[in-house]
Amino acid sequence: MKHLQLFLAFFRVGMLGYGGGPSSIPLVHKEVVDKYKWMNDDEFADVLALGNTLPGPIATKMAGYIGYRVGGILGLINATLSTILPTIVLMIVLLTTISSIKNYPWVQGMTAAVVPVVGVMLATLTWDFFKKSQTSMGWIKAIAFIGGSFLFMEILGLHPAVVIVVLLIAAVMIKDKKPDEESNVERGNAS
Repeated sequence: MKHLQLFLAFFRVGMLGYGGGPSSIPLVHKEVVDKYKWMNDDEFADVLALGNTLPGPIATKMAGYIGYRVGGILGLINATLSTILPTIVLMIVLLTTISSIKNYPWVQGMTAAVVPVVGVMLATLTWDFFKKSQTSMGWIKAIAFIGGSFLFMEILGLHPAVVIVVLLIAAVMIKDKKPDEESNVERGNAS
């Protein structure tokens, strides 16, 4: 049953993820977190962050990892194929068809109408992540991280993977220092 659910979940993502990987992320979230509850928001955010640091399409990477987590190697193959299968079929069918009708106004209008919908989906997911980060670290730190990320990625042009890797390393280093500080405090209290 879980393999059928994996196939259906990622097939829907593959079918409806118009516009590439970023538009697929909210769809993956809806299937994985909201519908099937294979992971929670924190786990999804971790998978998304790590997936963004790796090369290749995000939807395929997420499908592979989530498929493996839910159904092992067979789940990985199942989820990955169900994500890319619609794209392969639609590319072959639609590109041959659309190339002959791409200049019709209704086709151009359809393509233009999808962009704001994808923007709203991404904004909704961003707001959900912001609320989650505000809950875990507070408003000031959350806003500081958002501002810093915006500065480094949009203004300075750093690749998001660089920002994510630096933050992961900083988080590990800070976490490693806390137990040392706590043990020093405990030793001070014991004397």
